[in-house]
Amino acid sequence: MSVVEIIDLEKTYKVGDMDVPVLKGISLWIEPAEFVALMGPSGCGKSTLMNILGCLDRPSSGRVLLKGRDVGDLSDGELARIRRDDIGFVFQSYNLIGRMSNLMNVELPMTLKGVSRDQRKRRARELLAEVGLDHRLDYSPLNLSGGERQRVAIARALANDPAIILADEPTGNLDTKSTKEIMKILRGLNEEGRTIVMVTHDIETTENCSRVVWMRDGRVGDDAS
Repeated sequence: MSVVEIIDLEKTYKVGDMDVPVLKGISLWIEPAEFVALMGPSGCGKSTLMNILGCLDRPSSGRVLLKGRDVGDLSDGELARIRRDDIGFVFQSYNLIGRMSNLMNVELPMTLKGVSRDQRKRRARELLAEVGLDHRLDYSPLNLSGGERQRVAIARALANDPAIILADEPTGNLDTKSTKEIMKILRGLNEEGRTIVMVTHDIETTENCSRVVWMRDGRVGDDAS
């Protein structure tokens, strides 16, 4: 079964009295353990598609199935549970909480799920060690470099063992060295069997992706293997 099935997806926003179509009949399937890059010019609909995949927005029409569940039929509470349990988010701007330590940032998704204190601290330490930050547990993200912050964000994304990782321009704020480090981590996660969907403008970051899906004007073009 596909992890993601998108069938005739459309999304239209109301701007004043105007209907502005952003996604225009997209169909796309993503299989388990794929590493898919979404590419295309600004304004082509990549971020809107990611928001719908991440259950942060709803489609206007069409169907989006995550692990066989049609997200269009779910309540707000059910969507929140999917975001918490089944999806790991990695953002360009990291979205870490500066007043909390790196350890607490990684613990947060597990706290929301009700994982016991000892168990979530143990897992958070293990995840930060996996991304090479076991020596920065008690630091604030504000005291880290951009590459280190993104590694904390990746550790946080893995906290509840999600079925899919959505990475929206994960290297957009990083220098070349940090970009290579982050892509090495994502590639390793994919090799372990993680399904990853990544929005990117940088063609070099797609070298180890399973597929590159090109978008233009709200539509999906030819896939590039």
